[in-house]
Order: sequence, then structure tokens, then C-alpha cells
Amino acid sequence: MVWVAEAARNVGARMRILFVAMAQVVHTARWIGQLRGLGWDLHLFPALDEALHADLEGVEVHEFLLPAPRGRRPRVRVKGAWPMPRGAYLARRILGALSSSWADRAHRLARVVHTVKPDIVHSMEIQHAAYLTFAARSHLPEGTFPPWLVSNWGSDIVLFGRLAAHVEKIRQVMSACDYYHCECHRDVTLGSKFGFEGEVTPVFPVTGGFEVERMRALRSPGPTSARRYIALKGYQSWAGRALVGLRAIELCADLLQDYRVFVYVASPDARLAAELMSQATGIPVEIESHERTREDILRMHGRARISIGLSISDGISTSLLEAMVMGSFPIQSNTGCGDEWIACGENGLLVPPESPEEVAAALRRALTDDTLVDRAAETNGRLTAERIDASVVRPKVMAMYENIAAQGRKTRSARHGLDTV
Repeated sequence: MVWVAEAARNVGARMRILFVAMAQVVHTARWIGQLRGLGWDLHLFPALDEALHADLEGVEVHEFLLPAPRGRRPRVRVKGAWPMPRGAYLARRILGALSSSWADRAHRLARVVHTVKPDIVHSMEIQHAAYLTFAARSHLPEGTFPPWLVSNWGSDIVLFGRLAAHVEKIRQVMSACDYYHCECHRDVTLGSKFGFEGEVTPVFPVTGGFEVERMRALRSPGPTSARRYIALKGYQSWAGRALVGLRAIELCADLLQDYRVFVYVASPDARLAAELMSQATGIPVEIESHERTREDILRMHGRARISIGLSISDGISTSLLEAMVMGSFPIQSNTGCGDEWIACGENGLLVPPESPEEVAAALRRALTDDTLVDRAAETNGRLTAERIDASVVRPKVMAMYENIAAQGRKTRSARHGLDTV
């Protein structure tokens, strides 16, 4: 099948999509945001009971009792929202006690699907959104569920597919869904291994396209080799390995006396370790909070000579792509899909995420080879413009939805014995 917009202009005047997604996550807001201005009818059912991300807009949210937003309120329509400024928590408790169907998110999602009648249900992420969607299907008559698109985020299959508690659930989702979107060719293969037999959509980032030129305007002038900052992603968690990065920086302290280190989106362990490392080495460290805006993070990459991101599992790390756009030399763990973007030793370096010595060796190379980092910035500038600019990705996203909806309507017409010509 050719996934081009021109192939599906017979879809109709207005697309209706129901997203099932984690509503607090910026990836959700950015993905939906790229569909602004199309005149489509967009709906969101939150996969978790959580506040909405402030950047969400242009979508109708189906959640009766939304938690209070953090900071700026999102620009969304809310279907059946709690009308009072207070009392949502108590109402949630009372309703949950009185009605098991209200407390059952799958049951509520099934009702939304029945009411909205979307052309497409899009589950964005597997462990929460797709599991929930699979459960909701059981509450609807067989053959009535709309075309189902599932997006694989990060470690959805590559890591969770190795855990006993998730293997069968992933297999159920992949066997049941009709369309599959992922950002790594690696995950296309994994989807097939877990029983997917439908159609694979084009491979591109689950965050959607990037406004590459607008991002580049935030870069510091001059060559990358002239920059004197190191950026380190500060996640220390079940997957993140910020402490390994901090140890590697400490091992290179002799080369870093003229540098400053940014530790961004830092977890508590990383904040503590970064402060202690700075005291021990004399390297100035700036620890950025989770409240910093995306523009702040982009400016940081735009001032950095090197950006380090380490985790034991990932897809295409968004921070990797942002570093590439902003001209920072990426040192990235070799446990994600970085090899689909990075030719190791040319436009970045791929390293084991749990070896501070090997990360330090890569850091030393990037600190001492000006030609390497400057050429990498040129290469990565071309790559990102060609592969992830919004002008490239947005038409693919539109065509993806249009083709799915067109096929769904043909299937429904055939099921009811109608003429599809």
C-alpha cells in the first residue's frame, strides 16, 4: 500500500479520531498539536486518571472528573466535566464506590467509542493506552470496533516484551490491532514476532514532526567545537542511567576545567550526585528542573558541545533528536534505536549505558576532536531536516489517518452490502 495523501482524498470532509493516551505527557500534546487547522474532529480519552498537559489544545477530552491542572490550563473542550470548582476528589470516591462501571476505565472507554463513533481509534503507547483499549473492545459487539491503530513508544515491546507479566498482554494487543506505528525499524520486526499481521504505517517519531528551522534559531552562533557546555539527561530510574554519565564526566575532569555541565530533567538521585561531583572536581554544574520549558531545553542543547543520554532501553530518544537539530554532538546509549540515526564515530557515538569507563572514553574523544564534532553537526543538520522536519512528517501523518479511515469505510460498506465505488 502506498501511504500518500493523494491516495485517500475520498475520505470525506471531516475525519473523526479518538485518541487513547496518557494526557499528561508532552508527546501526546505534540502529536495532537500537529493536526491543528485541519478541521478534523479530535477526541481524547485519558489512559490514566491524571491532569492534562498544558500544551494540549484542539481536542475534546472525555473525562468526567479531571484532576486539577498544574499551572497553565490546557485549551481543550471537556465532555461532561465536573461543574464545581471544588469537590472533584470526593465525587470521584463516591462514584467509584457506587458504580463499578464508572470506576472501570475500560467500560467508560467503550461507551465513548459507542457514542463518538470515530473513524479511527489510536492508542498512543502500549502498556497503558493499548491494554486499556483492548479491554474496552470486549464491552462492544464483535465486529463493531473501529479501525484500531497502535503506536509503540520507547520500550513498549523491546523491554516489556521480555517480562513475564507483559508478554501475553502485548501479544493480545498486537494480534488484535489493525495498524501499527513505531519510530524504529527494530520495532516493526518485534511487532511481527508478537503476532501483528496488519498494516505497518511509515516509521517516524511518535512525537510527530519538528519545527527544525525555528529550533535552529535558538542555537548559539559559531561552530560546535567552540561551545563549552556538556548536557546530560538527568533521568536516574528503572531505565535512565544519569549516574553513569556523571561518573564518566568525573573521569574526564582534567579536560573539563573550562566547561560547565547542564543536568536537565534531573531526578533526585541525579541532583544529589551532580552536586557532589561538582564539589569533588570543581566543574560548575547547573541542574535544570522539570519545570523548564522545551525552549529552555533546546537552548541548552544549542549551547552544548556534547549531549549525553543514557538508558538501558529506549526507542528514538527525543532528546537525541533535539541534540542533533541543535548541533550538539550526541553520545547516546546503544540500547535504543540510535543506530538508525547515528553512524558511530561519524555523527555521534554509541556507548554501553552502564559502563562509565566507556562513556568517559567517548566523552574524551568528543572533547579533543574538533573536526569530529563540527562535521557531525553538519551531517545531523541535513539528516534532521530531511527526516523529521514538520514539513516532511505532517503530510505522512495526515496520509496515514486518511488511508486508515478510507479502508475502514470500505470495510463497513462491504459488510453492509453497500456500493463502495
